[in-house]
Amino acid sequence: MKLLIVDDEPLARLRLRSLIEAVAASLPELEAEVAGEAADADAALLALREAPVDALLLDIAMPGRDGLKLAAALRRLPQVPAVVFVSAHAEHALRAFDLDAVDYLTKPVRRERLAAALQRVQQRITGIVPTQPAPLAEPPMLVVSDRGRVLRLPIDELLYFKAELKYVTLRTTTRTLLLDDTLAELEPRLEGLGGDFIRVHRNALVAKRAIRALEQRKGGDSGDGEGWAVRVSPIDEWLAVSRRQVQAVRAALRAVG
Repeated sequence: MKLLIVDDEPLARLRLRSLIEAVAASLPELEAEVAGEAADADAALLALREAPVDALLLDIAMPGRDGLKLAAALRRLPQVPAVVFVSAHAEHALRAFDLDAVDYLTKPVRRERLAAALQRVQQRITGIVPTQPAPLAEPPMLVVSDRGRVLRLPIDELLYFKAELKYVTLRTTTRTLLLDDTLAELEPRLEGLGGDFIRVHRNALVAKRAIRALEQRKGGDSGDGEGWAVRVSPIDEWLAVSRRQVQAVRAALRAVG
């Protein structure tokens, strides 16, 4: 797996190169080497035309064309490399994942985070999912914007998303967040991360593993009368289920067992 480091700071490139070499030495199954470096977007494109690579470790704030614009331009290449953004600024994360980034690392980069990112790159390139999780890998993370803050949340902690007025409420195992994202934006991103969620209502997505019961309750989807609802564990909350989704929810409950 050949990598190109793109960063306008020489010391940042040197540190990243050293981390890559250390990660590759500690994980024999991870075949990664630095094929080159570039200090700006133009130099990176020139290097890629001369010698394509498998992935870029790409800074965002650079003189001239920034890393986000470079990532968009990469899509026009005959051989499109994977992209891992490496930035000191977390606020670009949502835009980065819109560009199909494999991962988004914040500086200073930690060795275990770099290892997890490189493992994802290798998995995307080979299409092979490891039978056992690599020692340094972390669970899939969903990047969301909570009232201006950018957060990375483990998929297995997410219970449900519910659209309310101008925001989407996200309920995790430990807290409640108000997201700037829409359900339409979140649903494909969850699928891309392997999240197993089901739309129980036009305004709600629920993790299948969190559904414990499907019952008819007062004040459900039909208003003040009875309607279907699911009980979400471990928080023991009930969410309305639209009539058209009842069969799908039943099938999900059977599949989960």
